[in-house]
Amino acid sequence: MTLTTTDRPAGRASGAVVPVLAFAGIVVAVMQTLLVPVIKDLPLLLDTSVGNATWVLTSTLLSGAVSTPIMGRLGDLYGKRRMLVASLAVMVAGALLSALTSTLIPMIAGRTLQGFAMGAIPLGIGLMRDTLPPEKLGSAMALMSSSIGVGGGLALPLAALVAQDADWHVLFYGAAALGVAAIVLTLLLVPESPVRAKGTFDMLGALGLSAGLVLLLLPTTKGSDWGWSSGTTLGLFGASLVVLLLWGVMELRMAAPLVDLRTTARREVLLTNLASIMIGVSFFVVSLVLPQLLQLPAATGYGLGQSMVVAGLCVAPLGLTMMFTAPLYARLSARYGPKTTLIIGLLVIGLGYGGGLGLMDAAWQTVVTSMVLGAGIGLAYSSLPALIINAVPASETGAANGLNTLMRSIGTSTSSAVIGMVLANTADTVGGVEIPTMEGFRLSFLIATGAVAVGVVLALFLPGRRPAELPQPRATSEDGTNPARAGKVLGRRGFRGRVLDASGTPVARAKVTLIDRHGRQAGATLSAEDGSYALAVPAGGPYVLAARAPGHPPLASAATHTGDERPVDLDLSLPGETVTA
Repeated sequence: MTLTTTDRPAGRASGAVVPVLAFAGIVVAVMQTLLVPVIKDLPLLLDTSVGNATWVLTSTLLSGAVSTPIMGRLGDLYGKRRMLVASLAVMVAGALLSALTSTLIPMIAGRTLQGFAMGAIPLGIGLMRDTLPPEKLGSAMALMSSSIGVGGGLALPLAALVAQDADWHVLFYGAAALGVAAIVLTLLLVPESPVRAKGTFDMLGALGLSAGLVLLLLPTTKGSDWGWSSGTTLGLFGASLVVLLLWGVMELRMAAPLVDLRTTARREVLLTNLASIMIGVSFFVVSLVLPQLLQLPAATGYGLGQSMVVAGLCVAPLGLTMMFTAPLYARLSARYGPKTTLIIGLLVIGLGYGGGLGLMDAAWQTVVTSMVLGAGIGLAYSSLPALIINAVPASETGAANGLNTLMRSIGTSTSSAVIGMVLANTADTVGGVEIPTMEGFRLSFLIATGAVAVGVVLALFLPGRRPAELPQPRATSEDGTNPARAGKVLGRRGFRGRVLDASGTPVARAKVTLIDRHGRQAGATLSAEDGSYALAVPAGGPYVLAARAPGHPPLASAATHTGDERPVDLDLSLPGETVTA
């Protein structure tokens, strides 16, 4: 049985929490595009074949995909800040290992360690939910969620400049320095989350998920090299299906699973994760197409003949625009809800790719395309954590956002494989060298537009936010709860009532905790001065409402919600029986 606690007060969150966590997210994202400027030179630099050199990139992708849900769950159990620092420390070790070698195997080992830092993104989102006041949460999570694109976009020109004028190992020394800075700032300025999920870590589930993901992503990323119809590729895809199905059956039977599949199967969570895959597909297309278009020689008739550094600068507005959309997202989401903001973001992405089909003739046109796509991707990425945390208990924030980040990674992996295949099949061969064509670039943009269209359809089926709807409560300590709002917030399904003593007198500042049928905390609040409380429920079913207050014995009362949109009135008497209003 898994229980949660928020008894240990959080440290006071300073104004530096958001920029520090966003900086950590950007540092982690840098690892994904760090080697893009030297990717074509890796076989020579590592004295190996082209096929072997691709493992330097594939290893980071695989370890990042595996680590995100695992580190998220470990953060829920043992502390999100603790696991965030651990992720960054592993990344620093990997960067230093890569900086000190020029041979293949140690380089792959270092890049694998660097990929583990991807878990920092969902951990940062979880820390924000647990430590920030509600009025700051929207824009903060938007910035953190977008940091994966911001870091990737800004790293391209900087890495290109370093690779052009210095030894390529300097890239890894720089990444290690950034990682150390992020660790120090996190330890000094970010308080630990007060939210814990008590239980044991599902080691068997972690191994099963890791095996399934590796079996799935390995042929996805290497299929173009091995052949999509080869026995190896098809065999690995088949094995991944079997392993993931067995893993799912096992997780459903676990008392404290690595991933709560019942929660994941909720409409809002499932559709959000599927939409995340489509956003990941569309995001990576621009990162693959525009740098190649910009650097192709003008002699091809369509290449723009720019240097590596200029190409990076032209694509950099993608990341910058994503960063600057966070405040805009907060305003749009506060007024219209994250579902509407997600749809707006997807439509802007579609506009960017649709318009980009005719904006490939000059470098300034690629800048315009990057800015439009950055705005759309920023809005879409920013909407995802809000949709997730509104649908899961506070004790599952890390694991749920880790799974969502994994879905984005699956999208980018799929995009890399599909677009790579498209560009290869439409390429012209000149002097034994394959050169991408304009046909391939435009077809890639059309594929991205199709992915966006699928994302819009999925988003339309997400539950909408009603005007009086209560956002899912963020579990806090008594010090961080505003009891004056307790009786005024519930306008949809949930429990509401008053906390009373044995004589019927209202009890102020009593802590009321909602526990679901799995023993996990689904919400918590403090009663107002008139004893009133209100707690939303994520779904219908049996719950336990636990109430405690200084000077009174604790109370635990079972109650059931039918799942309809009406709140259940329930007064809690301390000590004594539950009185239904």
